[in-house]
Amino acid sequence: MEVISGKDFEEKTKKGVVLVDFFANWCGPCRMMSPILESVAEELGDKVKIYKIDVDEDEKIARKFGIMSIPTMLIFANGELKDKHIGLWSKTETIEALSKLL
Repeated sequence: MEVISGKDFEEKTKKGVVLVDFFANWCGPCRMMSPILESVAEELGDKVKIYKIDVDEDEKIARKFGIMSIPTMLIFANGELKDKHIGLWSKTETIEALSKLL
């Protein structure tokens, strides 16, 4: 999964269904979420894009979306925020949330 910066955010989220995982390297639950998202990305393939944003390196974009706890996943469809989930999410829950927008 590609780690993007705040300056790439709008470009990366403006087309299709995109999940953005706000994380930090020191966050245990974030490290647990990473393999789940990798598995989701493998299963859904090109239907969905999944990116990560390090909240320690991009505080401005985290503040813009009111990220107070991590991991937080935001789901966009064609640039519009459609869903927000705070905390761990199972593979099944993640796929269900993304599939609603496909």
